[in-house]
Amino acid sequence: MRSFLKLTWTETKLFFREPIAAFFTLVFPLMMLFIFGSIYGNKPSAFFNGYGSVDISVPNYTGMIIGTSGLLSLVITLANYRERGVLRRLRATPVGPLTVLAAELVVLFGTTLAGMGLLIVAGKLVYHLRFDGNVLSVLGGFTLGCLSFFALGLVLAGVMPNARTAQVVGMVALYPMMFMSGATLPIELLPQSIRNFAQFLPLTYVVSLLRGLWLGEPWSQHLKEVAILAGIMVVATLVAAKVFRWE
Repeated sequence: MRSFLKLTWTETKLFFREPIAAFFTLVFPLMMLFIFGSIYGNKPSAFFNGYGSVDISVPNYTGMIIGTSGLLSLVITLANYRERGVLRRLRATPVGPLTVLAAELVVLFGTTLAGMGLLIVAGKLVYHLRFDGNVLSVLGGFTLGCLSFFALGLVLAGVMPNARTAQVVGMVALYPMMFMSGATLPIELLPQSIRNFAQFLPLTYVVSLLRGLWLGEPWSQHLKEVAILAGIMVVATLVAAKVFRWE
């Protein structure tokens, strides 16, 4: 446990020394919030069933942070560790690479949660953000979304030969998904053709689940999202266990 805590602290410091990961997890979502908040404000709208633009955007942007953490930060970090031989060397020590992997996941979960927290604080202070859900329910949906995308990230990290390739593949997988799933623009604003295609994107179900729970909808209204995300988590974890290379 002591080794795990030390590794977690080390991974936390390394995360904040990497400007790209910290920017897209903590800063970029806030920029999006302020840019679109300054344009549309947060007045209740019939278009959003009585909610404002910011009320809808905060859970959406949280989905964007989850996608970024799982398909960029995690993939690039582990591919970089393999390329530099870090995982191979740790495999021969009492610490073991699994401890490193666990520490990395804990740090990513914590920084992703911090990203959501910053959105909530900014939304409350500046735009009087409305929250009608249950805190524990939202945290449960948040955790399920994180675990699903972290599992997908482990699959990609397991097959990427180096950090540069991991970054390119992660961006190609993530960015179209962000713009078509409702993670950046509310799904209501997208053309019907895009909405139909979005049904095949994992991030769509993270955004839908988080937004529904945020607005106070019960879990029973989102069984489809829960089933799909849980299925992704299980299948991707099994695949990652088969394809992940430590060296």
